[in-house]
Amino acid sequence: MTAPAPKGRLLLVPTPLDHGCDTQTPLDAVLPAGTIQAAAALTHWISENAKSTRAFLKRVDALEPLAQPIQAQQITELPREVHKKGDHAGSTRFDARPLLAPALQGHDVGLISEAGMPAVADPGSSVVRAAHDLGITVLPLVGPVSLLLALAASGLNGQNFAFVGYLPQDAAARTQRVRELEALAHKTGQTQLFIETPYRNPAVWQALVQTLKPGTRLTVAQGLTLADGRVRSAAVSNWRQGSAAELDRAPAVFAIGA
Repeated sequence: MTAPAPKGRLLLVPTPLDHGCDTQTPLDAVLPAGTIQAAAALTHWISENAKSTRAFLKRVDALEPLAQPIQAQQITELPREVHKKGDHAGSTRFDARPLLAPALQGHDVGLISEAGMPAVADPGSSVVRAAHDLGITVLPLVGPVSLLLALAASGLNGQNFAFVGYLPQDAAARTQRVRELEALAHKTGQTQLFIETPYRNPAVWQALVQTLKPGTRLTVAQGLTLADGRVRSAAVSNWRQGSAAELDRAPAVFAIGA
């Protein structure tokens, strides 16, 4: 009786944080050689966006020849509803097991998002969970994670922190949420991290400096790993001396703490 073919692995492939930016960081300045080589060896992908995945593979190919040409790579996009509603909550839980059929056939599969580590502040956790349920080895590769880079550079509590996703879009609900997060940060010492769609950066900044107490510390990190990247961490009383114009429409990580 023929033994079944060994299963492939699910590789979590991080990408540079320069997606959508005017300039790009050299790939080998933000990803170690081992990650680039592992990405080049893959031929099957589960992707947040196929176009950005092909652009990433083009950058990889310039440093390490791909196992197959970009046109021959098998790239499957996650459904759009997974992006909008999340992929592991309650009745909306997404069953990603069918996407891992190539791994069950022995192929290594890469999971990739547009920027940073997949399944961390990005889609993909359902795929990772499905891999575990199917007995497929999950291997995270080394690369940039914007949340951790921002936290490390913030001067806020790195021993106790939480990522809370996005703030509400409604102004009143957003103000209430900011107050809740500030109270939690002061009561527990837990740093609160969140992100926002770049074009809403000014509105979020305005809500934060108007709502937070003067002594609460606010960190804004933008352009991490880029030449023009910046991290500013200061008491809200100091932030109030500036303006929303300080924030461009680049991806940002916000953090508040005591």
